[in-house]
Amino acid sequence: MRQIIGRLVVWAGCGLALGQAPVRAEAPGLLAIQDARIVTVSGGVIEKGTVVVRDGIIAEVGAAAAVPKGAWVVDGKGLTVYPGLIDGLSTWGIPQAAAAAPAAAGRGGGAPVGGPGGSPAAAPRSWGPQDRPGTTSWVKAADLVKLEDRRIETARGAGFTTAVTFPKQGLVAGHGAVVNLGGETSGRMIVDPGAGLYLSMTPSGYTGYPSSPMGILAYFRQLWIDAGYYRLAKAMYAQNPANVKRPDYDRALEGVLEAKRVLLPAASPVALERILKLASDLKAPFVVYGVVQGYAMADRLKQAGTPVVLNVKWPTRERDADPEREESLRTLEIRDKAPASPAALAAAGVKFAVSSDGIDAPKDVIRALKKSIDLGLKKEDALKALTLNAAEIYGLAGKLGSIDKGKIANLVVTDGDLFDDKTKVKMVFVDGVKFLPPPEAPQTGPGGVSGRPSMAAGEEN
Repeated sequence: MRQIIGRLVVWAGCGLALGQAPVRAEAPGLLAIQDARIVTVSGGVIEKGTVVVRDGIIAEVGAAAAVPKGAWVVDGKGLTVYPGLIDGLSTWGIPQAAAAAPAAAGRGGGAPVGGPGGSPAAAPRSWGPQDRPGTTSWVKAADLVKLEDRRIETARGAGFTTAVTFPKQGLVAGHGAVVNLGGETSGRMIVDPGAGLYLSMTPSGYTGYPSSPMGILAYFRQLWIDAGYYRLAKAMYAQNPANVKRPDYDRALEGVLEAKRVLLPAASPVALERILKLASDLKAPFVVYGVVQGYAMADRLKQAGTPVVLNVKWPTRERDADPEREESLRTLEIRDKAPASPAALAAAGVKFAVSSDGIDAPKDVIRALKKSIDLGLKKEDALKALTLNAAEIYGLAGKLGSIDKGKIANLVVTDGDLFDDKTKVKMVFVDGVKFLPPPEAPQTGPGGVSGRPSMAAGEEN
């Protein structure tokens, strides 16, 4: 009896009222969501079934799955269970000050220097590729993740249980990590510390070479050539240390050699051709991200056989833009057609996940895909982009992305269809631990009068 009462107290701590902050606690070792509609993603929909979770892992799922003796039971009548949603490229879990660490110059990369209040200080001017400009390839998101990032709770409230999070400062920013959005420690959150090496075409944190797209592409090629020679020099020294000079340690090149895959940006068809040529020269597995003009890139992406992480922050006119300023036909076309990109990618058979990059409220990711659904994207393709596709792109389909026996118990429970505007997330499970969504923040109308509850809290992305 004491054991049962103790477990009851722990379980209650995981399901606080909406007006309270969530409590990190161990989930019951055995629980079941019974008589729910289960959208497995990998194997269709079970209209009335049970998901059994044991020690944070899905133990059974199906219409005939029995509730084990002693399990805590969640009544799933009228509820729908989905796999936990996955953000394919974000900075969730990395506090902004850490994410903005400056690029450092100097061969092998000098230590980042912080300015007042932790703000990045200007890096020394770079004069050439030997200075490794804009490169912090040794930085790992897994070392930067903090439970205290307030965006984590907001993301869970929208149904996200996992984020593929990256450092994003500089040209070669560092290694991303697949992060579960829950846990008692930062280390417990990490599912995979090596999601890939993030490259950007936007110079930041330094001056000098390179400062143009062609210069940046040339620098990337030089960096990988240097890494190849560095690998060869290390191998030769290991075979004959008595007669071969020991190579100098270069942590920038070490970081390049550690990359499982490379994340490469391509927003337009022209940029895609440049990136595909670069990827061929680098001879590394790669994923293309951005792809806002996917509607015009789908066939080429299919031909290239590359997976995509699609940015669903659709282009809009800036709020403070001059209303009398005429916009080009090209700008208007991109703004009009961008939301059709998911449907075009799906129709072409391109595997794509979804990125929240630039989106303030995680719920707006769902709203963005809802707009694409209205333009022809199938709901099942939208859901796969948020779940199984992301897991497959990052090599984690055996652990995440669908409701299957043996996978991590990352689940989102709703009171209706995920893409219905009226649907609410009732609870989420991360590694089998239950969390309730945070309270919806009230909107403030003119004169400070509160209006309807906001659909999402606006955390800076």
